Amino acid sequence: MNEARPGAAFALSLGAITLVGPLSIHLFLPAMPDVKAHFAASDALVQLTFSVTLITMAVVTPAYGTISDRYGRRRVLLAGLALFLAGSLVSAVAPTLAVLVFGRLVQAMGAGCGLTLTRAIARDAYGPAALVKAIAYLSMAYTLGPMVAPPLGGLLIDAFGWRTAFLFALAAGIAILAAAYFWVPETRPPSPGAPGQRGVLHHYGALLRDRRFVLFVLHSGCMSFMFFAVIVASPFLMKDVLGRTAAEYGLYFICFPIGYCAGNWISSRLSGRVTIEHMVLCGAILCFAAVLVQAVLILEGHFSPAIIFVPGSVFSVAQGLSLPNAQAGAIRVAPSLAGTAAGLGIFIQMFLSALATELYGVLADGTPVPMIWLSTLGSFLAVVTAVALFVGPRDASEPSLAAVPQFDER
Repeated sequence: MNEARPGAAFALSLGAITLVGPLSIHLFLPAMPDVKAHFAASDALVQLTFSVTLITMAVVTPAYGTISDRYGRRRVLLAGLALFLAGSLVSAVAPTLAVLVFGRLVQAMGAGCGLTLTRAIARDAYGPAALVKAIAYLSMAYTLGPMVAPPLGGLLIDAFGWRTAFLFALAAGIAILAAAYFWVPETRPPSPGAPGQRGVLHHYGALLRDRRFVLFVLHSGCMSFMFFAVIVASPFLMKDVLGRTAAEYGLYFICFPIGYCAGNWISSRLSGRVTIEHMVLCGAILCFAAVLVQAVLILEGHFSPAIIFVPGSVFSVAQGLSLPNAQAGAIRVAPSLAGTAAGLGIFIQMFLSALATELYGVLADGTPVPMIWLSTLGSFLAVVTAVALFVGPRDASEPSLAAVPQFDER
């Protein structure tokens, strides 16, 4: 990118692009009961329409990062957004559940471009010094999706039916694609020196042999594992155990994105003043403490919406403290492989999120206990990975990556 500082339209466009993920995941949540009734489907089949999104996004994110390192960010971004539009359209008109699952898969394939490429583009445009602050602001923009999508989706579905959720995603996607086309320039032109398939596999191997990269992405994955264990359990616990309505659940759910947004704001304020490792550790400890408080209260027989969502807002703040720093740390390990590192990191994060969702489905027994076990496990492992960052080499370029042939960074 040129030396001029990126403008407001560029920054706002990047923030808008991050919303394609929530438009795929959270906007659909209120539609699931209506989809089940419309197609007379089982709970397991309807759950597939949700889990296929997480799994697909996990699988495609590394590809977006790697391809953008070789062929440039802009054309890959526009192609991903076009896929998102196609999947939204197929889902909106799906005549059968099988077609709906296919549409959701295509939609998720496109949505996978959002977080991966916005982080890589931010790194290109703002440089490594401002990367934590840029990721924190992008994460704050991302939280608007989970904050707005469930209540908005519920209103649309109640008024016009479940297909309108996908029609809204289609309309929003068109606006996001237009913003990307007009205001997001190429920040990394195609690189003739970028690696081919064997080189890409070599770089994957090198990244996965780098202990700091692995610790940063495992930390992000463990924090997400903990979070998804709670959010996938919370609607069932609210309705089946506590007898609360979907509307009440939607109002309580806002505690999660508000907490995460607050944590990201704090991260952006402390960027450059506190080291990445210390921010990651502080977030992990705060998260583990909040999860333990929640577990103790529930096991002592105190269970209410407040017991789910008040500690939940605290560990959402903790996520906002640690995740932008862990994600920036992973990308900084290999600056010329920013896209590959971002994609691989998001793959691990989304894969562990999907794993938490599926594990809860297997362990669910109509009580909060499975949620407690899974959230405690995830938050404990997050602390372990954060502490491990202070052990061993602290240099951002360890021998495993120093030996990797790099290509020119544009």
